[in-house]
Amino acid sequence: LIVVAIVLVGPLVLPLMAAFKAPGESVFGQGATILPQQWSLDSFEVLFERTNILSAIKNSAIIAALTVTSNIFLSGIGGYMLSRRGWTGRTVMYFVVLSAMIFPFESIMLSLFKMMVQLDLYNTLPGVWMVAMIGPFQILMMRAAFMGIPDEIEDAALIDGAGEVRRFWSIFLPQVRGTLTVVGLTSFIGAWSDFIFPLLMLPDPNKQTLMLTLTAIQNSPQGVTYQLVLAGAVVAMVPVVLVFAFSQKFFFRGIEDGGLKF
Repeated sequence: LIVVAIVLVGPLVLPLMAAFKAPGESVFGQGATILPQQWSLDSFEVLFERTNILSAIKNSAIIAALTVTSNIFLSGIGGYMLSRRGWTGRTVMYFVVLSAMIFPFESIMLSLFKMMVQLDLYNTLPGVWMVAMIGPFQILMMRAAFMGIPDEIEDAALIDGAGEVRRFWSIFLPQVRGTLTVVGLTSFIGAWSDFIFPLLMLPDPNKQTLMLTLTAIQNSPQGVTYQLVLAGAVVAMVPVVLVFAFSQKFFFRGIEDGGLKF
């Protein structure tokens, strides 16, 4: 476990410590140390004053919020429909959703790009969001969670006169809050760290996401300042750590619930 911890935590400690090194202090190579010889916030000051990282954070937050909301809403409905018995075509639709996980995103990326251009969504944040508004993995997770709910609960609600919408909202959704958290967290991480499709869709620097801005800093014609790049990496890492820290209890509960009948 110690070896595993070193392997997993090491890549996080290096940028975290290097971001607080003073300008001119070695980050890699001879003379470099893990802990800063002189602690400094100059890299963060330069990052927020001389780059458009605040605008990039806002753009990434907008896309992430839209993605999380749409995935929770649509995957909840889709997973519930796929878990219910008695309607023709359920098995076919299940395999259609399952087949969407077979093809890598890169194989359909250009087709999605062409679709967004035809919809006049090129160089817009909604154009990036629409591609990730619902995912097959999230639908299958919700389906598995709903299938794990005993049939007797639904039968009792049906006898009491609860309709389809009432059963979904009052009976089923409260039972799968953990899985909804997993869906929201995975959607947030995917949207926050996405790079390839925003690179195609957002040529305007004022509309670019955080990952694109960090890449632009790294490829700056003025030269690379590793402290500045790693300071940006720390800023990008903070929201993910905070979201996971506040939702980890529901996250692990949702993994357990969603894995019963996957």
